[in-house]
Amino acid sequence: MLSEVAVNEIKDITTRYPTKRSCVMPALYVIQKEYGYITEEGMREVARILGVRPVIVFEVSTFYTMYNKKPVGKYHVQVCTNIACSLLNGEHIVKVISRKLGIKVKETTTDKKFTLSTVECLGSCGTAPMMQVNDRYYENLSDDKVEEILNGLK
Repeated sequence: MLSEVAVNEIKDITTRYPTKRSCVMPALYVIQKEYGYITEEGMREVARILGVRPVIVFEVSTFYTMYNKKPVGKYHVQVCTNIACSLLNGEHIVKVISRKLGIKVKETTTDKKFTLSTVECLGSCGTAPMMQVNDRYYENLSDDKVEEILNGLK
């Protein structure tokens, strides 16, 4: 069950959009902020608060990769593997991070600090290869830069 603060935040969001359906994405962020990921119960709660069919919320939450469907580490490392990043060694960057953290893609370190994911596009093709850690972008990556970033997060 969502906290009263979260429910009120979602209700406040509805005042800024022309329709309740337009509020689904920001409402899902409220749930993710509260729990760290989005559960089926959370999706149903958003649908109830917004007065939309649950399938609408499910469609949005499962389409976009920025919504976590299961718990992630304190630092969610998402590496772009779309065409621009792949052409500029994005897959290599994934391997560097995997080796450094001792986990594979879709895994979380045993201390729950890091989760490694690949994503299709983060919209920063001009600065490829790139990754996002939580809400922060890191661009023009190299092995040394990745090492520096990860060391700074520990």
